[in-house]
Amino acid sequence: MREIVLDTETTGLDPLAGHRVVELGCIELINTVATGKTFQAYFNPEMIMPTGAQDVHGLTDEFLADKPRFAERIDEFLAFIGDSQLVIHNAQFDIGFLNAELERAGRPKLTNPYIDTVSMARRKFPGQRASLDALCERFSIDNSSRTKHGALLDSELLAEVYLELSGGRQRDLGLAPEMAGMVTVFGLTADNRPVRPPRPHAPSAVELAAHAAFLLQLSDPLWLQH
Repeated sequence: MREIVLDTETTGLDPLAGHRVVELGCIELINTVATGKTFQAYFNPEMIMPTGAQDVHGLTDEFLADKPRFAERIDEFLAFIGDSQLVIHNAQFDIGFLNAELERAGRPKLTNPYIDTVSMARRKFPGQRASLDALCERFSIDNSSRTKHGALLDSELLAEVYLELSGGRQRDLGLAPEMAGMVTVFGLTADNRPVRPPRPHAPSAVELAAHAAFLLQLSDPLWLQH
């Protein structure tokens, strides 16, 4: 199963008020394991960066001045995510911004299915904090390098949080990686060894008869010495 962990950094909180995406980070997962394939880009928002937003992610007007506009890298972004399921922390926020950018460029909105890890966390830990930092703390994930928000770094941390929310490292029951990665297809494992069906628990009539005949050959069995 291919999924894309995704995060954005923006100039503000409301795309309908004209705020823009300034960074996009994506990480590819196959069966909840990162493959190492990523997509990351900074964008010129064509507006002055508000101080509040700059305090969050540290991206300045000077840094973003020579970066491409979002529309210039849309095709790369859409090709990377394909039709895969998206994994996003507070999904409505990021999807709202991405759809606003797509609409500005005359493109259709995203139709990918998505998972909101905030909702996952609130269902699993009702009444507890569900921020990315809080979940990293809960699952002992090192986020010491997160002094500022960054889309790719946050996606990397979210990928680890998502693994834990989905069942964690117990999902493969502690099997060695080479065993955990084996997939059964049409009765064969990935290394083509046959998968034998489990034996029935109850003995057959033939087995019962053979057992009775064997008992007749025993003299003075222990279970009759009482």
